[in-house]
Amino acid sequence: MFQYYNDLLDEEKEELTELIKNLYNQTFILERKYEKKSDRYQLNKMYRICERHLDFLREYFKIADIDIIENRQFGIIALKTQSLQGDKLSRLTTVFILLLKLIFDEQMNTISNSIQVYTTLNEVYDKLQLFRLWNNKSISPTELRKTISALKKYQVIDVVDDLGELDGATRLIIYPTVSLILSGQLIEGIIEQYREEEENTDEQLSSTDEDVSEQLALY
Repeated sequence: MFQYYNDLLDEEKEELTELIKNLYNQTFILERKYEKKSDRYQLNKMYRICERHLDFLREYFKIADIDIIENRQFGIIALKTQSLQGDKLSRLTTVFILLLKLIFDEQMNTISNSIQVYTTLNEVYDKLQLFRLWNNKSISPTELRKTISALKKYQVIDVVDDLGELDGATRLIIYPTVSLILSGQLIEGIIEQYREEEENTDEQLSSTDEDVSEQLALY
């Protein structure tokens, strides 16, 4: 395995090192990502590098009991493991993932030839109220920014508009990674559990947050 690495050119070694760091930090590598400057989806160089070295990467991560999965339908390469604990997500971030998945599925059911899904914070807020997942509590700007940052880190979303002012009209891109994090059946169960908890008490927290964070951080 390491002979393969040693035989690479120095530039290829640097690219591979950067790729491994990205996979560890972000879990997902997307084939296409939104570029704000051009306001278009662009091919992701890291995805091509990952494809080129996929056999080596499978052997490399296998040492740590981590698998690499490739979803060609959505253009995603991701890490998957059951043996490591992922980052713990805030409750708001977990709820956002649930609702973004619902919005993604709704749009995918009406768009047969595209995986480019757009939404707004207002649409997320509407579903937040519809499913009674936040018990009418206000979301502080700090909480919202932390949630957006976490979702961007794991490439669940990108923000189309300026991050300076986040309001209801702020447009978001939902990446297909959200479809790998949660299944439809899991969503229904988590929403029902959260809804019951919100109706019972504002203080009660669920272990579901940790379950979802494990799947997100290392799927």
